[in-house]
Amino acid sequence: MSDNNNEITAIRLLRNADGESFFEIGKVRTQLKIKSEEFWFANTIDSWQIGAHTAPRKQFVITLSGKLKFTTSDERTFIIEPGIVLLAEDIDGEGHQWEMIEGHENWHRIYIPLVEDSESYFIKD
Repeated sequence: MSDNNNEITAIRLLRNADGESFFEIGKVRTQLKIKSEEFWFANTIDSWQIGAHTAPRKQFVITLSGKLKFTTSDERTFIIEPGIVLLAEDIDGEGHQWEMIEGHENWHRIYIPLVEDSESYFIKD
């Protein structure tokens, strides 16, 4: 997690020009308002979320409980757990996949879709 009180550790999922997903590690700034019209809580997994898939929209995914290993189509992996913000921007292309890490059977999270052209305040490391 970030040592700076004005930032939170974040990982951003993207796609390259060839349609492959990849990720960047960085931070999101705190105390800045990000435009969103709605958000919702989730604790179940929909069938479309199993296996490789793209994000349905540009959105933040805030993990409240659980620990997951994500794999991008370039075969790189990262871990998401409480305290690390996920910014999903790979809305087309090959997509990503994830799996629960043993001992973490439940994934409680908040989805926050961004309004089109909204600034996410993501800063790449």
